[in-house]
Amino acid sequence: MILISTTHELLRGLGVDGARLTGGRLQVHTPLTGECLAELHTTSKDAATAQIDRAAAAFRSWRTVPAPRRGELVRLLGEELRLAKPALARLITIEAGKIPSEGAGEVQEMIDICDFATGLSRQLHGLTISSERPGHRMMETWHPAGVVGVISAFNFPVAVWAWNVTLALVCGDPVIWKPSEKTPLTALACMAILDKALARFGDAPEGLAGCLIGDATIGEVLVDHTAVAVVSATGSTRMGRAVGPKLAGRFARAILELGGNNAAIVCPSADPDLALRGVAFSAMGTAGQRCTSLRRLFVQESVHDAFLDRLGAVYRSVKVGNPLEDDVLVGPLIDKAAYDAMQAALADASARGGTVTGGERILTGDDDAYYVRPALVAMPQQAGPVLTETFAPILYVMRYQTLDEAIALQNAVGAGLSSAIFTTDLREAERFLSAAGSDCGIANVNIGTSGAEIGGAFGGEKETGGGRESGSDAWKAYMRRATNTVNYSSELPLAQGVSFDID
Repeated sequence: MILISTTHELLRGLGVDGARLTGGRLQVHTPLTGECLAELHTTSKDAATAQIDRAAAAFRSWRTVPAPRRGELVRLLGEELRLAKPALARLITIEAGKIPSEGAGEVQEMIDICDFATGLSRQLHGLTISSERPGHRMMETWHPAGVVGVISAFNFPVAVWAWNVTLALVCGDPVIWKPSEKTPLTALACMAILDKALARFGDAPEGLAGCLIGDATIGEVLVDHTAVAVVSATGSTRMGRAVGPKLAGRFARAILELGGNNAAIVCPSADPDLALRGVAFSAMGTAGQRCTSLRRLFVQESVHDAFLDRLGAVYRSVKVGNPLEDDVLVGPLIDKAAYDAMQAALADASARGGTVTGGERILTGDDDAYYVRPALVAMPQQAGPVLTETFAPILYVMRYQTLDEAIALQNAVGAGLSSAIFTTDLREAERFLSAAGSDCGIANVNIGTSGAEIGGAFGGEKETGGGRESGSDAWKAYMRRATNTVNYSSELPLAQGVSFDID
């Protein structure tokens, strides 16, 4: 009952109407204890369609607002998030199970992307291109794309929305959000925070931002609606295989952020202390429930045994438990399904000759809470469960002889999100980063696979979907490009020397 009252108090303080938290059919459970925090009313298909229609109407006026003025709304959102940071971070811990520093870090990421997008609002630039025709100027211009749909997952319940909504708004696009049905309370809080920024902004069109509460059937409405020009979807590769063809069928744009079966390579020259810290956080942080979590580790055979011994000691000593308690570094799995998937993967690995350390459930007295000791699995080869992503704290460790062998093993999976190498050899680092090296969208040297900054575009290749969000030039995904040619001469020469003379 304490968590329930705390959650409702946090939500009311963030601006969520308390009446919305009871009487519905969607039960929201905390992974900390398994208890039900709220019962939300879900969005009907008709109501979802109406929200999207209102967003389409809002687009017609929002697209004409100067981009720096649109950036002012995002700046105000950043201010509101700064005020709300402690409460929203605590709510993330309660609803998603993250340790407090990770919850606070996620809100800080939202604030950072607001700052980035505000500056970006004055830099939505195209190119001036030399024309082959005398008296002509060629250029490209960028225009808002239309309504943007955002489908997010439970593990980053608010940051992924922020990546998308901030860039989309400054680019001139309304945003409709379908959060995970496992973490809708943080979504309601974010919408209330955005409402405060909209009230201060003063003249934004009605329907500029919306939120759809429900399961995958409501997400389908977002994917299928012809007014939704761009869909940014974060989730499993299985989800992407369903969403991608639907969007392609109606020629809508997809930003897919899907699975990651991420790997790191530890070379003989690596700083062992630095590598140990990088591997430990990447593999165990967020209880292994990040798309960038480290799942495969290749250690050169000359340093394998010593490194694995030290890593095993860290795994045995790390504190697992309720993240509201002091010194906890690993919180709970999101639910029983995640626990069952973890146990199935470990059983498969053991049957294939793997030596499993850890992975057992830690009982807390709450039957519906699933805390587990992170699992370290020494594998004789890369096979079976090693080739697929299990969203849990499992790290498969394998030996390698040559760097080319390790790179080939790293790349020999379907996903291509994040990767890392630990080395002090410049040639090894550059080889890893080259075209013949890692095939992932993220390739790091001497840091782990997790912990991306907002300044760089985030996303991956192959079965990860190819999408890019957040920094760099990811803003282009939310806009359409037009190539313009202006003839300021009195002649009409054609390109490529084509002649078409008429009297």
